[in-house]
Amino acid sequence: MATRTRRPERREEPLSRGRIVQAAVELLDAAGEGGLTFRALSERLATGPGAIYWHVANKSELLDAATEAVVAAALAMEPAESRDSPQEEIRAVALGLFDAIDEHPWLAKQLATQLSLGPTRSVTPRIFESIGRQVRALGVPEAGWFTATSALVHYVLGAAGQNAANAANAGALGPDVDRAEFLDSVSTAWEELDPDDYPFLRAVAPRMREHDDREQFLAGIALILTGITAAHPPTT
Repeated sequence: MATRTRRPERREEPLSRGRIVQAAVELLDAAGEGGLTFRALSERLATGPGAIYWHVANKSELLDAATEAVVAAALAMEPAESRDSPQEEIRAVALGLFDAIDEHPWLAKQLATQLSLGPTRSVTPRIFESIGRQVRALGVPEAGWFTATSALVHYVLGAAGQNAANAANAGALGPDVDRAEFLDSVSTAWEELDPDDYPFLRAVAPRMREHDDREQFLAGIALILTGITAAHPPTT
């Protein structure tokens, strides 16, 4: 009895760099950096590795492109007319990045890598520009632009990255452990610390159990903005 050889799935549209990057983001979301291989990418796109190498030189370039695509989407906000002040603009940028890092667990590491490798990497100028324009609009003197913007950028990426790390730690405890259980375990551990050595942690332990990540994140943004405007009151 004759058998038919199964043909590979045919692509519905021509292969492009954009489609490759989109598929890479999907693989990263599903399996992390270790799951992003050119073999897995070829299977997802129903093509050969050679066709992918025509558009992307290597995995490092692919990771940079995926990072840039996600950050660009996070910063593609609604028109500024819907917000009343530079503070609201900064809040919107910060939340966009926070949510992107929360949605894409691999992103925090890539952003940290790009920032550590130098200020000219693809996403670093984009993030600094988005926040720096609003710092300037606050009326901060030019001499304070870099310091104020750096404080905001490092807080946003650091706090969002820590939130993503907490989620990963909770997931590592098992599929049946949710965020509330993870925070409860941390809070309980703090409450059991020596009261003479850790009076502060014992006092705030209940807050750890009940806090909301996004609200806490935005409260931190508000504190930094309050400090910036106090140090540089807007001039009339």
